Amino acid sequence: MTIQATDSAPAKGRAPQASHHRGTKVRRQRVRAAWTFLAPMLVVLVMVAGWPLLRTIYFSFTDASLSDTAGAALIGFENYLVYDDGAWYGLLADPVWWRSVWNTVFFSVVSVSLEVVFGIIVALLLNAEFKGRMLVRAAVLIPWAIPTIVSAKMWAWMLNDQFGIINHMLMAIGIIDSPIAWTASASYSMWAVIMVDVWKTIPFVALLVLAALQMLPKDCYEAAEVDGIHPVRVFFRVTLPLITPALMVAVIFRMLDALRVFDVIYVLTSNATSTMTMSIYARQQLVEFQDVGYGSAASTLLFLIIALATVIYLYLGRRQLGVEQ
Repeated sequence: MTIQATDSAPAKGRAPQASHHRGTKVRRQRVRAAWTFLAPMLVVLVMVAGWPLLRTIYFSFTDASLSDTAGAALIGFENYLVYDDGAWYGLLADPVWWRSVWNTVFFSVVSVSLEVVFGIIVALLLNAEFKGRMLVRAAVLIPWAIPTIVSAKMWAWMLNDQFGIINHMLMAIGIIDSPIAWTASASYSMWAVIMVDVWKTIPFVALLVLAALQMLPKDCYEAAEVDGIHPVRVFFRVTLPLITPALMVAVIFRMLDALRVFDVIYVLTSNATSTMTMSIYARQQLVEFQDVGYGSAASTLLFLIIALATVIYLYLGRRQLGVEQ
């Protein structure tokens, strides 16, 4: 009896170790398989995006011009910041650059916030049962399907102060007395751009949120209905926490797009200082002023700002999800 007990004890002790070893081996095999499948995509990504990025960073430390990039000479950090003759020069000392940074941040925060709020509302409406729901779902995607240049030009005509339909409608119902130059006025141009961007990208957020709503368990809502809990309270206590991962994906994609926004603002307001973003500033330096070195410095800082914002958001998002779990 005693001998059998001592023989069986090590056998029981070895089983978890063998199982753990097999689990670790399987995990390593899965990781190797994942890297094997990802390798071709990573190689293409390095060729398509990595090399231009490195070349842009290199040009930011040179005096390259658009007419002569081959004869560029290294000048260090002069494109970024340099002290000469009692004054600071360079990108970091340019008030127009800092204005474009502020415009970009303001545009990104306000537009993404509005898109999330309205996207959730639209998703909740599309998730409800009503006649013709599939047709409405298809119609909601139309703004997202229209190319950005086309939709921006369409809104530029509608917001025109001379023949735009927006001014005509507002004057007809008595909200304004005279036409407003929505895209030419420093007071209204940024809000006009935000409105156009929100109109176009609400369907994207709504689609992601709707997909998350379709996967929610029904028993939670049935229990809440039986207990007589108010729908608003159910939304904030049950629905919102459950769709948070989908919202994080929507926000990170939209924030990346908003921080590097160019097309919609350039079509509506061109190089106006009141709406100039970092991308438009970099384009102005590269193309119009033909200063490749200075424009590359602006592009490099834009890349660093976007990368930093992405890392911070992902870090905070993971911590929040970890607390909820």
